[in-house]
Amino acid sequence: MRNIHQYLCSVIPPHILQKVAGHSDDNIATTARGTLTQMEVLAAERVHALIRPERTDAVLPKRRNIYDARHRELLPGKLVMSEHKRRPKDAEVNEAYDGCGATHDFYSAVFNRRSIDGAGMRLDSTVHYGVQFDNAMWNGRQMIYGDGDGVLFNRFTAQLEVIGHELTHGVTQYTAGLAYYGQTGALNEHISDAFGIMVKQYKLGLTASQSDWLIGAGLFGPGVNGKAVRSMAAPGTAYDDPVLGRDPQPSHMKDYVDMVEDRGGVHINSGIPNHAFYLAAMSIGGEPWTVLGHIWYVTLTRKLPATADFGEFASQTVAVAGELYGAGGAVQRAVAEAWATVGVPVHRITTRSGVWGQRPVSRAAKWQPHRVR
Repeated sequence: MRNIHQYLCSVIPPHILQKVAGHSDDNIATTARGTLTQMEVLAAERVHALIRPERTDAVLPKRRNIYDARHRELLPGKLVMSEHKRRPKDAEVNEAYDGCGATHDFYSAVFNRRSIDGAGMRLDSTVHYGVQFDNAMWNGRQMIYGDGDGVLFNRFTAQLEVIGHELTHGVTQYTAGLAYYGQTGALNEHISDAFGIMVKQYKLGLTASQSDWLIGAGLFGPGVNGKAVRSMAAPGTAYDDPVLGRDPQPSHMKDYVDMVEDRGGVHINSGIPNHAFYLAAMSIGGEPWTVLGHIWYVTLTRKLPATADFGEFASQTVAVAGELYGAGGAVQRAVAEAWATVGVPVHRITTRSGVWGQRPVSRAAKWQPHRVR
């Protein structure tokens, strides 16, 4: 685990909650302000939550504990569900249990990774946190789920890609240890979106063309004009609502948002690498986790410094694509073309299979994907 930073990884970006907090409806605004205040408290506590797990060479089984905060702001709460226990009637408990299990199974089956930390870490989750708490998050040690307010936000345990997204922040924490500001922070968010959507795709058996490429689909209440929190296929189009505002994500570097809020726009500018991932997945075709997922995973776990920016990440993914699937091949060209389309330059990198640098990139040929063993 590298570079402990004091920040909180949450699915609902601060800019949405800040917009809601200024609404004229006192009930809606109060709930948003309460969520923001409690997020600050949780962020201050996050450093203490970042503990180094005990390392072991033993093959550990899947381990999950689900706790109930009973609408209090205390962690972890009362243990209500663990492995091989009878299921309760509580939907949030069951969804949190199944969601972290599905994420565990994805990383195990696809990347041979033993839980979030790579060493069999138990996955803890707390549901029913606070009163109408409008978020879900990873605090460095466990998952935290609010119930939502029932008006703008539904319960936060129902979307598998949200759970996969937040738990992937844990994977990043224990591998590249990416910082959480500016381009590096936006890259951190992108990686969680990319693997979060792949968790859902893997669970449902979806190909790139079958996926909706939405993060938080169904999370908004019925009165909200929006389909999700983010769209990887079309950043900037996920929602446009009088209360929440309009989705500000760009899909190209020319529209990169230079800002101080949201830790330098980490939830906003992540739309650029998100769109590159979508474009590469559509070009390669098939199941995104079988080829593109391995390129992203190898890059995350073996190639990145904690301060990597878009250009460095893009360059490393192109280099890894060449190493895994052949220098100059269809997969490498598809990845390079995707980054070029969103305006992220690929730098000159020497790899075991040759040198990849800034050069004209031709349209990638259609690739028939296969599973990497």
